[in-house]
Amino acid sequence: MRRYILRRLAQAAGVLWAAYTVSFLVLDYLPGDPVSAMAGQGADQGAVDQAQLARLKAEYGFDKPVLVQYADYLGKAVRGDFGDSVSTGRSVTSTIADALPQTLELTGTALLLAVVFGGGLALLATCTSLRWLRQALLALPPLGVSVPVFWVGLMLVELFSFRVHLFPAFGNAGARGLVLPAVTLAVLSGAVIAQVLSKSLFTALGEPYVQTARAKGAGRAQIHFRHVLRNASLPALTVVGVLAGQLMANSVVVETVFSRNGLGRVTASAVATQDLPVMQGVIVFGSLVFVLANLAVDLIYPLLDPRIVVVGAGRWSFP
Repeated sequence: MRRYILRRLAQAAGVLWAAYTVSFLVLDYLPGDPVSAMAGQGADQGAVDQAQLARLKAEYGFDKPVLVQYADYLGKAVRGDFGDSVSTGRSVTSTIADALPQTLELTGTALLLAVVFGGGLALLATCTSLRWLRQALLALPPLGVSVPVFWVGLMLVELFSFRVHLFPAFGNAGARGLVLPAVTLAVLSGAVIAQVLSKSLFTALGEPYVQTARAKGAGRAQIHFRHVLRNASLPALTVVGVLAGQLMANSVVVETVFSRNGLGRVTASAVATQDLPVMQGVIVFGSLVFVLANLAVDLIYPLLDPRIVVVGAGRWSFP
């Protein structure tokens, strides 16, 4: 297990390096100049003193060759220093750290709602003996997957803010202000979890051990929660690890729709102003969340099923 963890940490470092390298190259080849965007030049190149513009480019290192910039920025990034924001002058690390609590609150609540309601929907659909109810419940996850996130947010604002007046439409106004953004963010993730878990539950219900449990007189609920759920939850757990990173990406849209301060708003502002250091820091942080979530999922596997062991070159062996 120790060798496996060390190998996964090395793989995580490789993923972070690849994310940093690819994002650096893509951002470097984007049209436009971040310093010019900061100075508000646009198409009028004579609106700002060229000497001042050259000084700003030298200050942020944009006047150096691409490979030199990459080596300098990568060396600082390894030490946790992603430079300063071009638009605000603040440290990128401080900018992300200040916005992170609001985003973690939103994504954590959304992930909890997605797991509870997605898992509950899958359990209810596979446990009920009413055929019409099962079909109705199983029709909901495909609908949740197909609906755009921003549309869900707008509909929730229209219904629960402007018509019913239950929750605020915008801002970070405490727990009530968190409800609509978290539900909006949880719809897609919960639908995916419900699809994967329901399929796994139906597959597990056809296994021989289920027939044996029924022959011993076990009830429907006992079979689901004691025998089937633990084995069927592994694929859904894998999906949860992927969704943890996806929620960070979707928070950009949700925080924009609900005018919440957080990492999503920071990202949207950085894209609008071509603030490359901030975009670089956000991308690397999102990659870090993704690899840590998947590492946690891998370590939880043997807790759910002790038959899972590490074999060969650090791979899990499933029964």
